[in-house]
Amino acid sequence: MKLHYGWVMVAIGAFITCIAIGAMFSLAVFLQPITEATGWSHAAVSSAMTIGFLAMGAAGFGWGALSDRIGPRSVVLAGAVLLGLGLFLASHAQSPLQFQLAFGLLVGIAVGSFFTPMIAAVMGWMAEHRGLAVSLVSVGVGVAPMTMSPFAAWLITRTDWRSAQVVLALLVWATLVPAALFVRRPPAAQTAEQGAAEGPRPSLRDAFVSLPFLVLALTFFACCAAHAGPIFHTVTYAMTCGLPTMAAVTIYSVEGFAGLGGRLALGVLADRLGVKRVLIAGLLIQALAAGTFIFASRLGEFYAVAATFGFAYGGVMPLYAVLAREYFGQRILGAVFGAAAMVSSLGMALGPAVGGWIFDRFGAYTWLYIGSFAVGIGAVAIALAFPPVNDRIKTLHLKEVAP
Repeated sequence: MKLHYGWVMVAIGAFITCIAIGAMFSLAVFLQPITEATGWSHAAVSSAMTIGFLAMGAAGFGWGALSDRIGPRSVVLAGAVLLGLGLFLASHAQSPLQFQLAFGLLVGIAVGSFFTPMIAAVMGWMAEHRGLAVSLVSVGVGVAPMTMSPFAAWLITRTDWRSAQVVLALLVWATLVPAALFVRRPPAAQTAEQGAAEGPRPSLRDAFVSLPFLVLALTFFACCAAHAGPIFHTVTYAMTCGLPTMAAVTIYSVEGFAGLGGRLALGVLADRLGVKRVLIAGLLIQALAAGTFIFASRLGEFYAVAATFGFAYGGVMPLYAVLAREYFGQRILGAVFGAAAMVSSLGMALGPAVGGWIFDRFGAYTWLYIGSFAVGIGAVAIALAFPPVNDRIKTLHLKEVAP
């Protein structure tokens, strides 16, 4: 029964992340309509996403630590209410600052309550196949561009951007609030048995100064810095190449569909071949694909590059949680993974703002994709420094304490 509800938690997590991440990333679809309707600059609107990533990361650490203490249900429920409120307030913004505070700060804080607590909860429910389970939870992130983004684009063709965001707010409240009520904390007995089987684990304080955490956080940061700009700006880039809006949005959908396959494939491979080697391979593919966007100008070319890019970045993202679980255990997983995600959000925050500045300055995105390639190669280099998980006590020189 426990294992059965563990897979139910996987399904709930996938659904929640699809709606929540899809609502946040809908700004990529709204970017052009907002700037045209308001006269605000690309950099000003894109900065809302930058603020959102920063808020999501900082809040994710707090939400993760809180879920370790009180369980994920209350955390996810609070986030659902805040997310709808942020979207509703953003629809009424009369200045870039108001929009940045609503869509950036409030939406970012809300979205931070979903991924880390749900990942930690699912890991606690699953005794095996953790790589696959975490990948399936994050499937929602890949499905979002195939569902929420086209839905947002359809809304834009039927109404103005403000009304479209009100509809998204209502959708969030109508779906996420009920879903949150089915979220359950992992059984205490199962968590205790897993902790006993794995032996002593580091304290939270020791974990934050350990080599595995530093490598995990820095790799996560560089990975997100490499793909944030291409994810957010490729729709606009395709439109500058002459593609119509709906066609450009389908590129985002192809990227998301490929990410769905990447999450499943790399999750299974991580369970079989080891997380570290699969992560490094995925990071290398991501870097090469990001640089290849420079050469795309027609729809078919965009599809090919987006599929490769989406497969890679979609596949590697769940693996960081699996590594955190292997190094630090279940007891402090929410806080540790939340802290790593907070660092990664700094990388995510760079992409929208820097990409917007590059476009405003040069009228093109070439330097964005060149920079993404270089940072992606840096992520590969950092990931090579991960110590073997089985030798973590010798490698870390940590003072291990029992849970």
